[in-house]
Amino acid sequence: MQKTFVVLLLASLALRMTAQTTPPDAYAASITKDDLKKQLSIIASAEMEGRETGTEGQRKAAAYIVSQFKAFGLTPAPGTKDYQQYYSIGYDTVLKSELELAGKTLVQGKDYIDEIGGNSNGTLKGKEIIFVGYGISDPAYDDYAGKDVKGKVVVFFGGEPKKDNSYFIAPNKSYSSWTYPGGSGQKLQVAKEKGAVGAIILNAALDTLTANYARMAKKSSQRLLLHAAVQGINAFIIGGGSAKNLLGDDFFAGVWPKAKKNELLNDQSFSKKLSVKYNYAEDKITLQASNVAGYIEGTDKKDEYVVLTGHYDHLGMRNGQIWYGADDDGSGTCAVLEMAEAFAKAKAAGHGPRRTILFMTVSGEEKGLWGSEYYSENPLFPLEKTSVDLNTDMVGRIDTERKSADSLNYVYVIGHNKLSSDLAPINEAANNKYTGLTLDYKYDDPADPNRIYYRSDHYNFARKGVPILFFYDGMLLADYHKPTDTVDKIYWDVYEKRVRMIFNTAWEMANRDEMLKRDIPLN
Repeated sequence: MQKTFVVLLLASLALRMTAQTTPPDAYAASITKDDLKKQLSIIASAEMEGRETGTEGQRKAAAYIVSQFKAFGLTPAPGTKDYQQYYSIGYDTVLKSELELAGKTLVQGKDYIDEIGGNSNGTLKGKEIIFVGYGISDPAYDDYAGKDVKGKVVVFFGGEPKKDNSYFIAPNKSYSSWTYPGGSGQKLQVAKEKGAVGAIILNAALDTLTANYARMAKKSSQRLLLHAAVQGINAFIIGGGSAKNLLGDDFFAGVWPKAKKNELLNDQSFSKKLSVKYNYAEDKITLQASNVAGYIEGTDKKDEYVVLTGHYDHLGMRNGQIWYGADDDGSGTCAVLEMAEAFAKAKAAGHGPRRTILFMTVSGEEKGLWGSEYYSENPLFPLEKTSVDLNTDMVGRIDTERKSADSLNYVYVIGHNKLSSDLAPINEAANNKYTGLTLDYKYDDPADPNRIYYRSDHYNFARKGVPILFFYDGMLLADYHKPTDTVDKIYWDVYEKRVRMIFNTAWEMANRDEMLKRDIPLN
């Protein structure tokens, strides 16, 4: 018995020593710009139709990723069906929209647009409108105090107020659920609970409704939760021109500028006798979207996990034009594929990771981080045993605003000083030893107005306490979210270098003795 124990111990130590002494760059070298280009030319091809979540293009992309995971020899993650973790989404399309205010017929797309996400089939009738600021009823701020809205149509602005240029309803001085994810849906539920029969939502950012905004507003999508959503009341949205006609010059001159600057509005009172008739009908379609997840089992620490993510969805097709999404996030998707293949080669050569590595490409990111949100609520591997998520979203281009000499040898790293004090030292050491990129922490500044930390799939791991690093090229202008985000604009040399750096970082995190510490609270 004792002899058996010694043999097992020596075998375990041998596995650890093999993983620790094998240089990762021997396998990182298999990640080449030629292979990245080959993969990306497929993922961001016209055949994938822009990969919008819930469309045939997204399903084609998922099928291709599955084929690659199979070719690499990855194991389907438990809880998946042929590598795919499915979740339900719903699409609403307007069939009928008719609006009369004070007996005057308004034109959809010109005078107003429908709040599709919260509306249901039916007719709204009201005889009086009443202004309720931002439509918020919260212990920290209440627009409804002293106002009786029963049987009336409430009028409110989107968003929420600030004090001293800072949000204050949420304790961390960030915007609260009254802006996102609750938004107008949360406000409409409150209005219904207080007895309102309908709502008019004011958009202070729109002086007029643009044709593009109106076109996009004819279709809505959402991730369907397992529980039934609370239904609010029907609503429509108007911009500045319609608001001026509806509410009058005094309101438009006095209140509208305050809303544009997110000033307090709970002291504003306005009501008006006005007939409202709104007929609305829509078609609801339920579809399935998926995350694609395969793994390489670890050795002596196989019950601990390192996760590598990137989102494979993009914006799809509009009026026959394809939004290719080569950088966003074809580049991250192909990074995950190439890293999966490199780790699989290491495993086949007897140099597999100590921890299990999950390679996951998620969908729904462009819709609101749906796929990663679903995973965080239904994890395929325990989150408490997940050491880190390394998320790659846009690593193939350069920041057109970056004018420094290292513009072809950098990557933005987000999350380095959050959740774990182990993150930056490990990442920096791997980079210094093997790749020598400039690691720029610009977007970890709490004052960063872009709020990049909250805008990609890593955040759904972070909010559950899992340490994360997010790798990003900063391409916010140029071709960001445009049909011109195409393969021919990728900077292949720096793209290759970035992916190798992420691979080397993942290698160290998968093979070190301890999981990453969780010693910094998430603000």
